[in-house]
Amino acid sequence: MTLKPSDCGAKLYTEFPGHTPMSQYPEAHFIKSADAGNQFPPDTGREVAVAGRSNAGKSSAINVIVNRRQFARTSKTPGRTRLVNFFHLRDDRRLVDLPGYGYARVSESKRRHWGDLLSGYFSDRQSLRGLLMIVDIRRQLTDYDRRMMAFAEAVDVPVHILLTKADKLKRGKAATALLAVQKELGDRATVQQFSALKKRGESEAREMLELFLCAQQ
Repeated sequence: MTLKPSDCGAKLYTEFPGHTPMSQYPEAHFIKSADAGNQFPPDTGREVAVAGRSNAGKSSAINVIVNRRQFARTSKTPGRTRLVNFFHLRDDRRLVDLPGYGYARVSESKRRHWGDLLSGYFSDRQSLRGLLMIVDIRRQLTDYDRRMMAFAEAVDVPVHILLTKADKLKRGKAATALLAVQKELGDRATVQQFSALKKRGESEAREMLELFLCAQQ
């Protein structure tokens, strides 16, 4: 499932000259972390999940999109996001930082727990409106990424993919990588290049976040 700007009934604030850019999210703050479904906050309003393989730049992407340094804590050790972290953005709208997958050195039982936790989150969370997937443009899609997409597709949740670290490739190679992912996925997801370092694709990513937040169930 994919969405287009025309699917959103209300215009984004960023479309109106003179408005404070939505990137500032002045009310944004951390709500809580959860390690089980019964620890999640009330399932009301709308929320967008962010998922990605460890070391793909998930926390950095979140910080750029929200325009808050260390809003989602970055770490030199991949796989440090091990809980489901909920953030308030505004008006019963939330951002949900899901555990990084595919790299963290943890026990097999913990991996199974994460799998069950994520599966339950996607199947049970009625307020979920979209998934932002963080994929290292140099690595392309992995089996873990495809599994995450399957979770979203099973409940008809739209997916937008950020091909991060685009600044690490020359423009020609970055464009080729983008086309390869678009060709594989077709209309299953929308895809863009993104660089947290250069803030490339920042506005497009934020627009997709807002589009998801305004989507009806």
